[in-house]
Amino acid sequence: MSIRAIIIDDESYTSEALALQLEKYCPEVKLEGTFCNGMEGLGAIKKIKPDLVFLDVEMPKMNGFEMLEALDEINFELIFTTSYDQYALKAIRFSAIDYLLKPIDREELQRAVQKVIKRTGRPMAQQMEILMQKLKTPTKAINKLAMPTMEGLQMVPIDSIISCESDSNYTILRLKDNHRLIVSRTLKDIEEMLEDHSFARVHHSYMVNLNEIEKYVKGEGGYLLMSDGTTVDVSRSKKEFLLRKLLPGKD
Repeated sequence: MSIRAIIIDDESYTSEALALQLEKYCPEVKLEGTFCNGMEGLGAIKKIKPDLVFLDVEMPKMNGFEMLEALDEINFELIFTTSYDQYALKAIRFSAIDYLLKPIDREELQRAVQKVIKRTGRPMAQQMEILMQKLKTPTKAINKLAMPTMEGLQMVPIDSIISCESDSNYTILRLKDNHRLIVSRTLKDIEEMLEDHSFARVHHSYMVNLNEIEKYVKGEGGYLLMSDGTTVDVSRSKKEFLLRKLLPGKD
């Protein structure tokens, strides 16, 4: 399988380094060109019609997000490239669009390309909607997350999540109506995505929706009875933090 790709990045040394890595480590990718700003990128996308775009987030005059908004449709795979930017990364994580942190790691690049190869289709329009909502209203609660699963991407209403359980590099989401979803994100990733919502990490392995707690049972750490009848352990180190969340204004 051959993937026709372009790079859009205002830093020439980054584009050159990425091009070399693609040539050496990702032979499936055929690089059709590198472009140094959003306007050039728009023209290249319309002319070349690439399968994959590596897009820098931070560019002068027109950043990567603004460039995407200027397109009539997005009918290509997308991998963002960015320096660490908590604001941008949170929005990208919400949408489950792939990203690579600069300087780009070879193994991360190979993993991202392999995901493109294996993908058989994804709800890009919904992902972009989530991304743009989060970028435009960062303090406003977004009501859905794009969650990568073994079958593809699933849009999960945030208020349908009862609890989250760590399972190595995966997380098990317990949803309303007794649904269970395994997503390929760590619990730390999920925690960062939901930090502006009514969720709390109550154990090394568990995070809960505070609105779905039915009862707290005392103990060394104690445990929670959730609305679906399941129980979640509370670690001793998280007990005071949890009680402050449940009893605001109390010492």
